[in-house]
Amino acid sequence: MKAHTKETQATMTPQKALDFLQEGNVRFQNNLKANRNLLEQVNDTSDGQFPFATILSCIDSRVSAELVFDQGLGDIFSVRIAGNFVNEDILGSMEFACKLAGTKVIVVLGHTACGAIKGACDDAKLGNLTALINKIKPAVEAVTEPSESNLRNSSNIDFVNKVSDKNVHMTIDNIRNESPVLKEMEDEGVIKIVGAMYNIKDGSVTFY
Repeated sequence: MKAHTKETQATMTPQKALDFLQEGNVRFQNNLKANRNLLEQVNDTSDGQFPFATILSCIDSRVSAELVFDQGLGDIFSVRIAGNFVNEDILGSMEFACKLAGTKVIVVLGHTACGAIKGACDDAKLGNLTALINKIKPAVEAVTEPSESNLRNSSNIDFVNKVSDKNVHMTIDNIRNESPVLKEMEDEGVIKIVGAMYNIKDGSVTFY
């Protein structure tokens, strides 16, 4: 499989980009890989890059977007931060990726049993991590059930995963509310902004 070119990127639609990611995840789940020469792709992309997707995911070592979607060099912009939320810098990166570099889909990828989400559920405090976790707490507060305080912590994995799900949805809302550039592109059908959840137990990605 060759690296994407300006011509192949130009033929990409938001739905086709999403289909490429879904097909890649099926290959990943079945321990298959597209036939690609990575060193050849290094050469192919040395004069420019034409990726088709931007993926915001957690820093979790088990959730590498390139691997779980079976993509090669020059295929995706990968934005990673614990808890997969957005801030001004990440939004700026996404605007570059979509408006200037031509990607057709933004995927906010959460995952099950997320450590950052667990920290937010437990109100953890540790240096600069405290400020990061505070950005995820609105998702904790938005999940109202269970209401019992002893069930609203990291020991309740169902609660943790509900918060992870809510965090993805709230992050998508924040992208639309805080980036007029991306909102306009989505409204005009130039890009799609979608959420997804990666299951660390079986490698599957469920798109919303």
